[in-house]
Amino acid sequence: MPLIRTNKLTRRFGHVVAVRDLDLEIARGGVVGLVGPNGSGKSTLIRLLLGLIRPTSGSAMVFDAPISHPRAYAARIGALIESPAFLPSLSARANLRSLARLRGISNARVNDVLETVGLLERSTEPAKHFSLGMKQRLGIAAALLPDPELLVLDEPTNGLDPAGMVEIRTLLRRLGDEGRTVIVSSHLLSEIEAACDTLAVVRYGELLFSGPLADLVAQAGECVEAVPEHQQDAGRLAESLVTRGWKATVRGENVHVAAPASEAADVNRAAAQAGITLRALRPQEASLEEVFLRMTGESSGDNGRPVGAAEKDDEGGGAS
Repeated sequence: MPLIRTNKLTRRFGHVVAVRDLDLEIARGGVVGLVGPNGSGKSTLIRLLLGLIRPTSGSAMVFDAPISHPRAYAARIGALIESPAFLPSLSARANLRSLARLRGISNARVNDVLETVGLLERSTEPAKHFSLGMKQRLGIAAALLPDPELLVLDEPTNGLDPAGMVEIRTLLRRLGDEGRTVIVSSHLLSEIEAACDTLAVVRYGELLFSGPLADLVAQAGECVEAVPEHQQDAGRLAESLVTRGWKATVRGENVHVAAPASEAADVNRAAAQAGITLRALRPQEASLEEVFLRMTGESSGDNGRPVGAAEKDDEGGGAS
């Protein structure tokens, strides 16, 4: 049985549809990336799964319990939603001990999570002296206090510098390797690509892709970039290749040919038959980021979204 299973899960805020007829399964173990542009429904989906808001229609199961009864599985989940909040004058250790006491967790667990996130040696320092990356790690430590089977992190790398992103990605990978299921949301595929085993890609609350990262890579496909010796020949080259059955478009001085690398020699011969000399022929594979942009569109969900596809929180503010 999957760890999480949704069936036509939908959440509306008035006339706005934040999550639309979502069918998603997430298996146990590893790091799962929940990816989509800003405003795509990621945060709303997370809140639904955690039982923080109720669906308008549809259903979902977490640990074989319906999301209408989150108390049945809440103790098995750790979550970091938005930016972590701590008392700035208290040390990292004191902040975590306060949280542990509220949840009936022993102080020994505090040392364990501090070591896990790499803050044990800095645990006596006031939280106000921590960098943004260290505060994010402290937030993850708080989410790990109950030793959860499922860890849910909403945009954990948001606002971090490159070094901080690397730290968080490394930590996520280690947590996934321990046997936990880690769900991490992001609007940037590149931020979590290195850490994830599987991906779920959403836009306007709809699921575009769900499966192993390798399957998304396989969708990248290949192409051939043909560069004529004389730039004015680019249009004629594209027309000639189209008549021979390829899909070819002019991009600047290049002609983009939708063809596998194995057909590069055929493209070269076709150009020669058209009386066009090529000064470059570059077989290429589309990057994973390009595939993501093709699926989700190049604009963020905050721009040009369809009417009824944006999302708001219960107080009328924006969410993602």
